[in-house]
Amino acid sequence: MSLDPAKFAPLHFRWDYAGGVATITLNRPEQKNPLTFDSYAELRDTFRELVDAREVKCVVLTGAGGNFCSGGDVHEIIGPLTRTDADGLLKFTRMTGDLVRAMRACPQPIVAAVEGVCAGAGAILAMASDLRLAAPNVRTAFLFMRVGLSGADMGACAILPRIIGQGRAAELLFTGRVMTSDEGRDWGFFSRICDDVLAEAKALAGELAGGPSRAHAVTKRQLDAEWAEPIEIALDMEAEAQAALMATNDFKRAYQAFAAKRTPEFRGD
Repeated sequence: MSLDPAKFAPLHFRWDYAGGVATITLNRPEQKNPLTFDSYAELRDTFRELVDAREVKCVVLTGAGGNFCSGGDVHEIIGPLTRTDADGLLKFTRMTGDLVRAMRACPQPIVAAVEGVCAGAGAILAMASDLRLAAPNVRTAFLFMRVGLSGADMGACAILPRIIGQGRAAELLFTGRVMTSDEGRDWGFFSRICDDVLAEAKALAGELAGGPSRAHAVTKRQLDAEWAEPIEIALDMEAEAQAALMATNDFKRAYQAFAAKRTPEFRGD
């Protein structure tokens, strides 16, 4: 797989690229955009390839037809899994975890534009994004318990408490109940609620794409890396990361632009 942002033609989702922003659209609207074995794998591979796609500065992740994602396809994933042996089950769960790992490892900020249904693995895709914007009608649910599974799926027990807190995460993962848009915003899962969520997500992504891409990549990396570190170690980690950025041409050009009262131009070098 070779990801040329201008020519990339995925099989299992829609891809648009303009102005440094790649938009990934889950595109099975008649079924509320469920995932299949193949779409899981292609999304994982795409986010892995984004590590080397310097033209892409930011990613928007969304769904077609007024819904984000209804999770794993009941007939194409859940049914077959009931007939799969132990090795096959572990291969599948590791593959789905690798999708989250790839999303967190790609250097570009990921902005989720969430509408309608956002459930199961769909809720995980939103959770694994860096920023989440919601339409007023979003219904987010971590539904794993409803099919006899735990909330320990695709990193939910590690990541969700970081975003909304341990108690709130526990309630959603134990009960599988719906989190409304208002709750999601009030709890910090969504940054804001938007009437035209895709337009606002693309505007935010465009703003980020025009910023210092190397610095954004460091911010993303350190937000993950420092979570479990003592403050003394985190301070050393940040000192090293920031000093390296101070040696970049982006930093020098930004200073020169500031001194000349111009808008800085960031080139990622």
